Amino acid sequence: MTVPSTDNVRAQTLEVPGAHLYFEVRGQGPLIVLVGAPMDAAAFAPLAELLAVDHTVLTTDPRGINRSRLDDPDQDSTPQLRADDLSRLLAHLDAGPAAVLGSSGGAVSALAMTQSRPAMVHTLIAHEPPLDELLADREQLHAQTDDIIATYLAGDVIGAWTRFMAQADITLPEGAIEAMFGGERDPQQVADERRWFAHELRSTTHWQPDLAALRSADTHIVVGIGEDSAGQECDRTSRALAHALGIEPTRFPGGHTGFAEDPDAFATQLRNVLRRTGL
Repeated sequence: MTVPSTDNVRAQTLEVPGAHLYFEVRGQGPLIVLVGAPMDAAAFAPLAELLAVDHTVLTTDPRGINRSRLDDPDQDSTPQLRADDLSRLLAHLDAGPAAVLGSSGGAVSALAMTQSRPAMVHTLIAHEPPLDELLADREQLHAQTDDIIATYLAGDVIGAWTRFMAQADITLPEGAIEAMFGGERDPQQVADERRWFAHELRSTTHWQPDLAALRSADTHIVVGIGEDSAGQECDRTSRALAHALGIEPTRFPGGHTGFAEDPDAFATQLRNVLRRTGL
């Protein structure tokens, strides 16, 4: 099914087991996939526009987020499910193998797809995946995550986000959390936020990568870390992944969401990385 599109964006939905996935395609040329979790296609739109001048760019709303509707709204969103969704999108486009930039939970999704279907991914840039299972203090982090989820589901949105930022070691200006997550908010943003806390956060941060499978894959794997993320939780998890794979991490502009903070600088570094891999 095709949905109304702009001149530059071809927007469609694809029926997959248990869901209807919304996705967007831009440009022409070698395929690159930009994927987040819970970030949707809109979060990657500025970066996608920059890359679409010489690439075919695929972006998507992960299952249960924004325009990607679920048959069962109470279904948990696991990395394995999201990896299967990505593989079905790539098969539908018949344009692979692809370069894939996954950020945050999207990097976990992309790693899971690389494990299960390595032939679909020739280059994976895993940008700040929250792989708590790779850290020595994982039990403490898992307990904190459970507390964050319980706090949110009890109705304390500001308290949950305050605990989340503290666990992630992300420092915000005073009053920023109240400004971002208090008062009147967009209903879709609230629905996506609730889904992330209730059905996605735990399974994503508990996911254990198959390091042997990743090492043996023909996929060229790059682990990306934001220049402004030093000391943060995802800086630690990314360094742990890079160490386990025997590679050096690659710096990207900005912090955990550098692709949205400064898409121009991020696109320049992403192109440099792809060029070094021969693309």
